[in-house]
Formats: sequence, structure tokens, C-alpha cells
Amino acid sequence: MLLFGPVALALGIVALRRTAARQTRGRGLAVAGVVLGAVGTVALAAGIVVAVLTASAQRPLPPDVPHARDAHAAQLVTGNCLESLPTDGAVETVRVVPCAEPHTVQVVTDYEFTSDAVWPGQDAADARVARACVLEDDEVAAGVRAVTWAPTEAGWARGDRRGLCLAVLPDDVTGSLLDGSATLPTAAPTPTP
Repeated sequence: MLLFGPVALALGIVALRRTAARQTRGRGLAVAGVVLGAVGTVALAAGIVVAVLTASAQRPLPPDVPHARDAHAAQLVTGNCLESLPTDGAVETVRVVPCAEPHTVQVVTDYEFTSDAVWPGQDAADARVARACVLEDDEVAAGVRAVTWAPTEAGWARGDRRGLCLAVLPDDVTGSLLDGSATLPTAAPTPTP
């Protein structure tokens, strides 16, 4: 329906010119065509802008971004480093930084629900993502803890089927846990009796 806006605008302009040149009746209909066509064209342009912005907000990031940027949580992929862990609750946007810059969080794995899966409930979704979130022994010994983000019911209804496992580091770190370039604090040796 919105696609007719530009057509109505063009035809209304043509009709308006013809009625003015020939001094024929129909000027009111030509003006109505121009007005309705302009409204339809503006609505079409607004729809295109919204579609482009929505698509760009859902496009996955590269695993290591070239520069710091804000991103939607749905754009995160394994390897992304976050400046800090957002507070508890629904997470919309996060600050993603290159892993070579100081950060306290890294996405280390993800869990993909099947596209035809039925909403399992929040507790079951959280549990499934948590089972896929396993840290290495040396990471745990260095004080790294795991935090999981599972889809919410509202996100599930919009098509979100991916959960994330985040490694939360005890201090700012540079480098990636995935390629071993992150230098973690070493745990103090346990004294033996």
C-alpha cells in the first residue's frame, strides 16, 4: 500500500499540471492525489529508515571489533570483549571494546536453541544456557566467574534463540581468553601441611 505513495504523488503532479494548463475540471482531485501521494511517500521513507536501522541493530559483530562501540546485546558473538558487565536485569546495549584494550568481560561461548523450539520457560532457558557455559580450571582458579544471558520470553517472541556465556574477569585484562593472549592473575599456591 505504501508503495503507491510515490506513484500517487507523480500522477497527482501530472494531473495538476494538466488541469492548470488546460483549465479543466479535476483540480481538487489532482491536489488530493498530490497530498495523499506525499503522505504515502513520507510514510514509505520512514518505513525504509526503520527497517534499515532495525537490520543494522541485529547484524552480528565481528568477534574482535576494531574500535570501541555501543552495540545491542543481540549483536554479540563469541569472542567479543565488553568494557564491563551491565547491572542485573534486561540488557539492551553494551560497550564492546577491542580485546587488546582493557576489559572485564568476554563472550566465551554461545548456546543456540533450534529455530523451531517452543519457549521452554525462563528457568529452563537459563538452565540450558548455563549447562553450555563451562570455564577452564585455570580460569576458575584465577577468579574468573561465568555469567549467562538467556533469551527472555519477549526476546523469544521476536525470534531470539541464542544464549551467551560471559567470562567475568576479576580485574581489567587485555587480550583474549579464547586465544590465550589474556594474562590472568595466577592463584596463590595452596600451602601443603
